[in-house]
Amino acid sequence: MAFFQSGKKSEPGVSLVANNCEIEGDIHFSDQLLINGVVKGNVYAREGVKAVVTVSEKGCVEGEIHVSDVIINGKVFGDIYSDKHVELAAKAEIRGNVYYDLIEMVMGSRVDGKLVKICAGEDANQQTTAKAEPSPVNSAENEDQLETKDALASQTSPLHVTSVKSKMA
Repeated sequence: MAFFQSGKKSEPGVSLVANNCEIEGDIHFSDQLLINGVVKGNVYAREGVKAVVTVSEKGCVEGEIHVSDVIINGKVFGDIYSDKHVELAAKAEIRGNVYYDLIEMVMGSRVDGKLVKICAGEDANQQTTAKAEPSPVNSAENEDQLETKDALASQTSPLHVTSVKSKMA
């Protein structure tokens, strides 16, 4: 009896790396992956499928994550590449760059690396080689804002969210 038959659609499901589990090597998955244990390797979503990876508070990934929807509440030691949505919960600790289209950061989450905005539908991996150029600025106020952004971008300290303010248009 074959467990994995090609050509047949499988039922959606959740794959689990339990808290008593440590996996060495890359993981390729579809649908949902919940990491409560340790993964020493890269995490990839299968091409062309909707996939979500969740790293719980007890979970840890030592490698890159290449998934369209990412939810982190644990530790990641590597870059995160998401062409859709990244959610960093209160206990999230990232030591690496985060390439995202849409990001949510809750107070208490930490990023020791760069936050790099990509356009929806673009390959996040291509963004690592492309350098973002600032758009032309005409007003002195915008120039001051760019200088402040450049100064903040050059800092090497980790990003630690202590408060979130929203300005409604």
